[in-house]
Formats: sequence, structure tokens, C-alpha cells
Amino acid sequence: MKPTPEQTLRLVLGDQLNPLHPWFDEVREDVVYVLMEVRQETDYVLHHAQKILAIFAAMRAFARQLREAGHRVRYIAIDSPSNRQSVTANLDALMTHYGASSVQYQAPDEWRLDAQLAAWRESLIQRGLHGEMVSSHHFYTERDEAARLFEGRRSWLMEHFYRHMRRQHGVLMETPQKPAGGQWNFDHDNREPWNGSPPEPMDWRQQHDHQALWHTIETSGVQSFGQPQASQFAWPLHRDEALQHLEAFIQHALPHFGRFQDALSQQSWRLFHSLLSFALNVKMLHPREVVTRAEAAWREGHAPLAAVEGFIRQILGWREYVRGVYWAHMPGYAQHNALAHRHPLPDWFWTGDTRMACLAKAISQSLDQAYAHHIQRLMVIGNFALLAGLNPHAVHQWYLGVYIDAFEWVELPNTLGMSQFADGGLLATKPYVSSAAYLDRMGDHCGNCHYRKKERLGERACPFNALYWDFHIRHAPLLRHNPRIGMVYRQIDKMAPEAITAIQAQARHLQANLAEL
Repeated sequence: MKPTPEQTLRLVLGDQLNPLHPWFDEVREDVVYVLMEVRQETDYVLHHAQKILAIFAAMRAFARQLREAGHRVRYIAIDSPSNRQSVTANLDALMTHYGASSVQYQAPDEWRLDAQLAAWRESLIQRGLHGEMVSSHHFYTERDEAARLFEGRRSWLMEHFYRHMRRQHGVLMETPQKPAGGQWNFDHDNREPWNGSPPEPMDWRQQHDHQALWHTIETSGVQSFGQPQASQFAWPLHRDEALQHLEAFIQHALPHFGRFQDALSQQSWRLFHSLLSFALNVKMLHPREVVTRAEAAWREGHAPLAAVEGFIRQILGWREYVRGVYWAHMPGYAQHNALAHRHPLPDWFWTGDTRMACLAKAISQSLDQAYAHHIQRLMVIGNFALLAGLNPHAVHQWYLGVYIDAFEWVELPNTLGMSQFADGGLLATKPYVSSAAYLDRMGDHCGNCHYRKKERLGERACPFNALYWDFHIRHAPLLRHNPRIGMVYRQIDKMAPEAITAIQAQARHLQANLAEL
């Protein structure tokens, strides 16, 4: 009788749904792939309903795909009687069940999971068992690559990292040292408002009916917020669908993406953005194939260089850069609050019920779609949160929960660093704040808003205006000598003392009545 080979469990996390991982190159009778839906992951922050649905549905589709390819799979559903609702507790039980002596897992992208599994791996060794972490084979860079690049430097400039990545990987280069088009960055070409022309593309995503799964999630006691949209769910289930979304973006949106990537519109929730971030962040798509396809669109004459460069910079540059910041500064990064902001989030962050038109649109859309594009996140919601002095940790938890693509490695540096300046300038060279003038220039919300975009004082004055000036006044000791915002302080220095007092009084009134805005 043939002896039973020693069994190995291989853990696949909910953001590791890559069928091209080397693990799956061969079918092995001694390997069991483990996927699990656990309250540990649904409950560490309050998540949007669509985020939970999307990850669970995609995990179930991935498990089916593995089984169809001949792999052995153990799937633990959220309502399974044997589910211990903890990753490591389930693994312990499964090791006993299968008589497994070894567990392998792909490197987690979140520090909390990395620490949990590292500690558990050490406990295996003490029990005479074996645990091993392997690469996810997803990112361009290693966890510590950015830290090594910036070693000895006083500041971490994303532009320096981005140019390094372009050279290293030969992306959008005419020669090994010369960028395509003779310049590295086409930001100045990508700042147009959108007036409805060209028309935005149709939503190319397929719809799925996840009502049964949503019922299971709800009856299992999982708490969430936002609209589940379970009967017409449009986020991708698997890699083939994500590849279709990539191609649709290249064909129908990328040619116009650059010009309007910073635009805001009351009429459109997605404009020309790719909607690929969820598929990328759960690893249905590899960043290299997305970058390669976008560059090919430019070389084929389908999309202008400015559009392609702007899109590639988000993936090859910013996405890899913030991951480097995250791993270099965790676990303490989440506790940063350099500006000592303490105000709680007003209730309308969970309803969208505010009279500020731009915020009502961005937040309502986030609750309805589990998505907002980067300017809505940074220059509308994040801008207001920073100006109003909202607690950055509360802002971080809201962003981490509300967005379909939010995993801590990418969300935390973007929120605490780029958006809320809570790290004191480690990631961003200046606070990203504006008055109503910028929002009006880039969007169309102000025309139908309860508040008046040009007024600083009074009940109908746009709250962004007084809060903008007050922000710079109250944080002058930290910000005054920042060369990127010197003009702001030159204007403040020209203000009469009574004007400054009036602005500060308006700001204090607004902060005391955030719930009523």
C-alpha cells in the first residue's frame, strides 16, 4: 500500500487571489490550499458592505477555479460550524485534521497579519512543526527596497523613487537615461476640469447577483455600512473578468484619463478612472501587466503620452512608493498625529447628509459605490478633514473601511501621510489643502451649493474658506518656513489683525458645529 505523503497546508489570504502564482504551476496530492472567511478580518475595522462582499465572492470563485484545476482546497465559509473565526486558530485545527506538519503562506501585505503569522510560525517551531513565508510575486519592489534607496537621505521624495523605477524597469524610456517625450512628468497637462465633453464611457463592468452570499454574511452577524448593491454587483470576481476591465479601460477611458484625472463632477462618479484598484490590490492583476498594456497603448498611438505617464505614475511610482513607506515605518506609523487634531468625524460621514455639495457628492458616492477617485479622496474629503482638524486616526479607519480597494499598506500612508499630514511631512512635502477656489476651478459643485464659494465669513460662507486660512494661522510654527507654501504666509502677513480674528472666530464656530454643516 502506497504511504500517505506528509501534508502541507498553503494559506491563501483574501487579497492574494493570483492564479499565476508559482504555487499553482503543479497539482500536488500532498498540498491543501486553505481559504477562510473569518470575523477576525471582517471586524478589525467597520468595512463597507461591498468590500466584504467583493472579497468573499472573489475568494469563493478562486477556490472553485483551484478545484477545477485539480488542486485540493479547504474553504471555510463565514457560517461554517467549524470556523473558529481566527486565521491561526483555524490553521491549528486544520493541521490536526489533515495531520499536516508544514504550513506555507504568502507574505501578507498588512503589518498586523504579518506579525500574527510570524508569531504563530515561531510557535510551530516550538512544537516541532514547520512554517514558511514565501513571496506573493506581485509587486515590483521588495518590502525594504524604498528604504534602501532612501537610506541616508533626509526626505523621501516620490519623484526620485519614480524616476529610479522608470530607469530600473525600462518603462516609458527612449534610452536607458532619457524618458519618453524628454520629460519625466506631465502633470501640468493633466489638470483640466470636465464639462461633459468628451462623454464619460459606459460602465463596462459585468453585474453579478450576490444576494444569497449577502444574506449569509448578514445572518452570520457581520457588521458593515454602505450600500451592498448585492443584486447588481459590479466588482470583478476573478482574473479573466479583471483582464476584460483592463482592456475596456485602455480602449475607452485611457485616452482621456490624463487631461481629466484631477477633475471633479457632480454629474459623474468615475469620469475616466480605471476602476482597477480592487483587482490590483487583491492580485487578480499584476501591476507589471497593467503598466505594460498602458505603455503599449501609447506606442500604438491609441493614447497620448501625458495620459499614459499619469496613469503609470500611479502604479509604478505612487503605489510601490507608499508600500515602501508603510513597511519602513510600521508599526508606529498609525499613531502619528503631528498636528494634534482631535475633532471626531461628524455623523454625515456615514450618511452624506451635508449641505456642502462637493462633500455630499463624494461621501454619498463612497457609501453607494465603495469608491471615490483620488481627487475626491484627497482634495474634497481629506482636504475638509485636515482643515477642520478631524482626528487622523478616525479618518484613517473610515478610509480603510469605506473603500473597496483599501488595504492598510496602501491606505494608511495615503491617509495619514498624504491626506492628513499627520506624519509631519515624512511622506508629503506640504499639506494638501485648498479653499473653495480650487474646488470651483476643478469641478461644478459650487454652482448648486448652499454655501457661497467666494465668502469667508457669515452663515452662508463656504466652510473651506475660513478653515483654510485658520489652518495656516494655527499651524504657522510648523508650516511657515515651508518653501512650497510661502505665498500663503505672505498673504496672511498682509491681513489686518481684525481680519485674522474674524477668520479664527468663523473657524471656531464651524468646528463647534460640524454636524450642522
